[in-house]
Amino acid sequence: MAKSDLAMLGFVGLGRYNTCMRVEPHGIDSVLHAIKRGARGFDIVRDDNDRRDFERMLYYLNDTYDGQHWRRDVSLAKPLERPAHWPERQPLTKILGWTLLSNHFHLILQQTTDGGIAKFMQRLCGSMSLCFNAKYSGKGSIFQGGYKGRVVESDGDLRYLTSYVLVKNIFDMHPQGLEYAVDNFDSAWKWALEYPFSSLKHIVLNDHSVITEDGLLRELYQNMEDFRDDALDMLHVYIEKRGRLRSDDLE
Repeated sequence: MAKSDLAMLGFVGLGRYNTCMRVEPHGIDSVLHAIKRGARGFDIVRDDNDRRDFERMLYYLNDTYDGQHWRRDVSLAKPLERPAHWPERQPLTKILGWTLLSNHFHLILQQTTDGGIAKFMQRLCGSMSLCFNAKYSGKGSIFQGGYKGRVVESDGDLRYLTSYVLVKNIFDMHPQGLEYAVDNFDSAWKWALEYPFSSLKHIVLNDHSVITEDGLLRELYQNMEDFRDDALDMLHVYIEKRGRLRSDDLE
Protein backbone atom coordinates (compact mmCIF):
# COMPACT_ATOMS: atom_id res chain seq x y z
CA MET A 1 0.00 0.00 0.00
CA ALA A 2 1.41 3.38 -0.98
CA LYS A 3 1.86 6.04 1.67
CA SER A 4 -0.49 8.26 -0.33
CA ASP A 5 -3.21 5.76 0.53
CA LEU A 6 -2.66 6.01 4.28
CA ALA A 7 -5.34 8.65 4.74
CA MET A 8 -7.87 6.07 3.57
CA LEU A 9 -6.96 4.03 6.63
CA GLY A 10 -7.56 6.88 9.03
CA PHE A 11 -3.83 7.28 9.70
CA VAL A 12 -4.07 11.05 9.44
CA GLY A 13 -5.00 11.20 13.13
CA LEU A 14 -1.74 9.69 14.32
CA GLY A 15 -1.78 11.53 17.63
CA ARG A 16 -5.13 10.12 18.64
CA TYR A 17 -3.88 6.94 20.29
CA ASN A 18 -0.62 8.09 21.81
CA THR A 19 -1.66 11.27 23.58
CA CYS A 20 -2.93 11.79 27.11
CA MET A 21 -6.61 10.89 27.29
CA ARG A 22 -9.46 10.18 29.61
CA VAL A 23 -11.98 7.37 29.16
CA GLU A 24 -14.34 8.48 26.41
CA PRO A 25 -18.06 7.64 26.68
CA HIS A 26 -18.83 4.22 25.22
CA GLY A 27 -21.74 1.80 25.01
CA ILE A 28 -22.53 -1.73 23.93
CA ASP A 29 -20.43 -2.82 20.91
CA SER A 30 -18.06 0.15 21.27
CA VAL A 31 -14.39 -0.69 20.72
CA LEU A 32 -11.98 0.97 23.12
CA HIS A 33 -8.21 1.34 23.27
CA ALA A 34 -7.35 1.09 26.98
CA ILE A 35 -3.93 1.98 28.42
CA LYS A 36 -2.69 1.70 31.99
CA ARG A 37 0.75 2.96 33.02
CA GLY A 38 2.89 2.37 36.06
CA ALA A 39 3.14 5.16 38.62
CA ARG A 40 5.99 7.56 37.79
CA GLY A 41 6.97 5.29 34.92
CA PHE A 42 7.90 2.42 37.24
CA ASP A 43 7.61 -1.19 36.14
CA ILE A 44 4.34 -3.03 36.68
CA VAL A 45 5.98 -6.40 35.92
CA ARG A 46 9.55 -7.37 36.74
CA ASP A 47 9.99 -10.89 35.41
CA ASP A 48 8.32 -13.50 33.23
CA ASN A 49 6.41 -14.92 36.20
CA ASP A 50 4.75 -11.50 36.59
CA ARG A 51 4.05 -11.41 32.86
CA ARG A 52 2.50 -14.87 32.87
CA ASP A 53 0.38 -13.83 35.85
CA PHE A 54 -0.89 -10.83 33.86
CA GLU A 55 -1.91 -13.22 31.09
CA ARG A 56 -3.76 -15.38 33.60
CA MET A 57 -5.57 -12.35 34.97
CA LEU A 58 -6.72 -11.33 31.49
CA TYR A 59 -8.54 -14.65 31.30
CA TYR A 60 -9.75 -15.36 34.82
CA LEU A 61 -10.83 -11.83 35.77
CA ASN A 62 -12.74 -11.19 32.55
CA ASP A 63 -15.81 -12.92 33.92
CA THR A 64 -19.09 -11.97 35.56
CA TYR A 65 -18.29 -14.68 38.13
CA ASP A 66 -16.36 -12.92 40.86
CA GLY A 67 -14.63 -15.76 42.68
CA GLN A 68 -13.28 -14.46 45.97
CA HIS A 69 -10.56 -17.13 45.97
CA TRP A 70 -9.92 -17.50 42.27
CA ARG A 71 -6.17 -17.95 42.69
CA ARG A 72 -6.68 -20.87 45.03
CA ASP A 73 -9.29 -22.34 42.68
CA VAL A 74 -7.01 -22.24 39.64
CA SER A 75 -3.78 -23.21 41.42
CA LEU A 76 -4.16 -26.90 40.57
CA ALA A 77 -5.58 -26.36 37.09
CA LYS A 78 -3.65 -26.46 33.85
CA PRO A 79 -2.60 -23.05 32.45
CA LEU A 80 -5.67 -21.01 31.49
CA GLU A 81 -8.00 -23.89 32.34
CA ARG A 82 -11.32 -23.00 33.95
CA PRO A 83 -12.14 -24.81 37.22
CA ALA A 84 -14.95 -27.29 36.66
CA HIS A 85 -17.00 -26.10 39.65
CA TRP A 86 -17.20 -22.52 38.36
CA PRO A 87 -20.40 -21.46 36.55
CA GLU A 88 -20.42 -21.08 32.78
CA ARG A 89 -18.07 -18.32 31.70
CA GLN A 90 -19.67 -14.97 30.82
CA PRO A 91 -16.97 -12.46 29.87
CA LEU A 92 -17.35 -8.87 31.01
CA THR A 93 -15.88 -7.64 27.74
CA LYS A 94 -14.30 -8.94 24.56
CA ILE A 95 -10.52 -8.67 24.48
CA LEU A 96 -9.70 -8.18 20.81
CA GLY A 97 -5.96 -7.66 21.26
CA TRP A 98 -3.32 -6.89 23.89
CA THR A 99 0.35 -6.19 24.48
CA LEU A 100 2.14 -6.04 27.82
CA LEU A 101 5.30 -3.96 28.31
CA SER A 102 7.38 -3.54 31.45
CA ASN A 103 5.75 -0.31 32.66
CA HIS A 104 2.34 -0.31 30.94
CA PHE A 105 -0.09 -2.35 28.90
CA HIS A 106 -2.40 -1.85 25.94
CA LEU A 107 -5.77 -3.54 25.43
CA ILE A 108 -8.23 -3.40 22.53
CA LEU A 109 -11.61 -4.06 24.15
CA GLN A 110 -15.18 -4.31 22.91
CA GLN A 111 -17.98 -3.50 25.32
CA THR A 112 -20.46 -6.39 25.53
CA THR A 113 -22.18 -5.71 28.88
CA ASP A 114 -23.15 -2.44 30.55
CA GLY A 115 -20.10 -1.19 32.42
CA GLY A 116 -18.19 -4.35 31.53
CA ILE A 117 -14.97 -2.65 30.47
CA ALA A 118 -14.85 -0.48 33.59
CA LYS A 119 -15.48 -3.44 35.88
CA PHE A 120 -12.88 -5.59 34.14
CA MET A 121 -10.26 -2.85 34.30
CA GLN A 122 -10.99 -2.29 37.99
CA ARG A 123 -10.59 -6.00 38.76
CA LEU A 124 -7.48 -6.39 36.61
CA CYS A 125 -5.61 -3.37 37.95
CA GLY A 126 -6.65 -3.97 41.55
CA SER A 127 -5.46 -7.56 41.40
CA MET A 128 -2.17 -6.53 39.75
CA SER A 129 -1.46 -4.03 42.52
CA LEU A 130 -2.28 -6.52 45.28
CA CYS A 131 -0.07 -9.22 43.78
CA PHE A 132 2.82 -6.87 43.01
CA ASN A 133 2.78 -5.43 46.52
CA ALA A 134 2.59 -8.85 48.14
CA LYS A 135 5.56 -10.08 46.09
CA TYR A 136 7.74 -6.98 46.31
CA SER A 137 6.64 -5.55 49.71
CA GLY A 138 5.02 -2.45 48.23
CA LYS A 139 2.01 -0.35 49.17
CA GLY A 140 -0.87 1.29 47.30
CA SER A 141 -1.65 1.25 43.61
CA ILE A 142 1.22 0.53 41.27
CA PHE A 143 -0.50 2.57 38.57
CA GLN A 144 -0.56 6.20 37.53
CA GLY A 145 -4.15 7.35 38.03
CA GLY A 146 -7.08 5.82 36.19
CA TYR A 147 -6.85 3.98 32.91
CA LYS A 148 -7.06 5.92 29.66
CA GLY A 149 -9.49 4.94 26.93
CA ARG A 150 -10.20 6.10 23.37
CA VAL A 151 -13.19 4.94 21.36
CA VAL A 152 -12.49 3.54 17.90
CA GLU A 153 -14.64 5.44 15.45
CA SER A 154 -14.00 3.73 12.10
CA ASP A 155 -12.41 0.74 10.38
CA GLY A 156 -9.51 3.03 9.57
CA ASP A 157 -9.06 3.78 13.27
CA LEU A 158 -9.14 0.06 14.06
CA ARG A 159 -6.59 -0.74 11.37
CA TYR A 160 -4.21 1.89 12.74
CA LEU A 161 -4.85 0.84 16.35
CA THR A 162 -4.22 -2.84 15.62
CA SER A 163 -0.81 -2.02 14.17
CA TYR A 164 -0.05 0.41 16.99
CA VAL A 165 -0.92 -1.97 19.83
CA LEU A 166 0.28 -5.27 18.39
CA VAL A 167 3.29 -4.24 16.30
CA LYS A 168 4.64 -0.80 17.18
CA ASN A 169 4.72 -1.54 20.91
CA ILE A 170 6.65 -4.78 20.41
CA PHE A 171 9.02 -3.12 17.93
CA ASP A 172 9.69 -0.48 20.62
CA MET A 173 11.31 -3.28 22.66
CA HIS A 174 13.64 -4.37 19.85
CA PRO A 175 17.23 -4.53 21.18
CA GLN A 176 18.41 -2.18 18.43
CA GLY A 177 15.49 0.23 18.64
CA LEU A 178 12.32 1.03 16.73
CA GLU A 179 13.89 2.67 13.70
CA TYR A 180 16.30 -0.23 13.19
CA ALA A 181 13.37 -2.65 13.46
CA VAL A 182 11.42 -0.74 10.81
CA ASP A 183 14.44 -0.56 8.50
CA ASN A 184 14.90 -4.31 8.93
CA PHE A 185 11.21 -5.12 8.96
CA ASP A 186 11.30 -8.75 7.76
CA SER A 187 13.66 -9.92 10.50
CA ALA A 188 11.99 -7.68 13.12
CA TRP A 189 8.57 -9.09 12.19
CA LYS A 190 9.81 -12.62 12.83
CA TRP A 191 11.36 -11.45 16.09
CA ALA A 192 8.08 -9.80 17.16
CA LEU A 193 6.14 -13.01 16.54
CA GLU A 194 8.33 -14.69 19.16
CA TYR A 195 7.28 -12.21 21.86
CA PRO A 196 4.96 -14.24 24.12
CA PHE A 197 3.17 -11.47 26.01
CA SER A 198 0.97 -10.10 23.23
CA SER A 199 -1.80 -11.43 21.03
CA LEU A 200 0.14 -10.59 17.84
CA LYS A 201 1.26 -14.16 17.29
CA HIS A 202 -2.27 -15.48 17.77
CA ILE A 203 -3.85 -13.33 15.08
CA VAL A 204 -0.98 -13.66 12.59
CA LEU A 205 -0.45 -17.41 13.04
CA ASN A 206 -4.17 -18.14 13.51
CA ASP A 207 -3.30 -19.67 16.86
CA HIS A 208 -6.33 -20.08 19.12
CA SER A 209 -6.30 -18.21 22.42
CA VAL A 210 -8.85 -18.46 25.23
CA ILE A 211 -8.06 -14.86 26.17
CA THR A 212 -8.88 -13.05 22.94
CA GLU A 213 -11.96 -13.01 20.75
CA ASP A 214 -10.34 -11.64 17.62
CA GLY A 215 -13.14 -12.29 15.13
CA LEU A 216 -13.53 -8.56 14.49
CA LEU A 217 -9.84 -8.22 13.64
CA ARG A 218 -10.00 -11.26 11.38
CA GLU A 219 -12.92 -9.69 9.54
CA LEU A 220 -10.78 -6.60 9.12
CA TYR A 221 -7.77 -8.63 7.97
CA GLN A 222 -8.78 -11.80 6.18
CA ASN A 223 -5.31 -11.76 4.61
CA MET A 224 -2.47 -11.40 7.11
CA GLU A 225 -0.22 -9.98 4.39
CA ASP A 226 -2.53 -6.95 4.34
CA PHE A 227 -2.06 -6.56 8.09
CA ARG A 228 1.70 -6.85 7.69
CA ASP A 229 1.72 -4.21 4.93
CA ASP A 230 -0.50 -1.87 6.97
CA ALA A 231 1.81 -2.26 9.97
CA LEU A 232 4.87 -1.31 7.94
CA ASP A 233 3.12 1.71 6.43
CA MET A 234 1.87 2.81 9.83
CA LEU A 235 5.36 2.56 11.33
CA HIS A 236 6.90 4.67 8.56
CA VAL A 237 4.32 7.39 9.08
CA TYR A 238 4.65 7.18 12.88
CA ILE A 239 8.42 7.67 12.70
CA GLU A 240 8.05 10.51 10.20
CA LYS A 241 5.53 12.27 12.43
CA ARG A 242 7.66 11.72 15.54
CA GLY A 243 10.62 13.26 13.73
CA ARG A 244 8.56 16.32 12.81
CA LEU A 245 7.38 16.74 16.40
CA ARG A 246 10.95 16.58 17.68
CA SER A 247 12.04 19.17 15.11
CA ASP A 248 9.23 21.48 16.22
CA ASP A 249 10.37 21.13 19.85
CA LEU A 250 13.87 22.26 18.87
CA GLU A 251 12.69 25.41 17.06
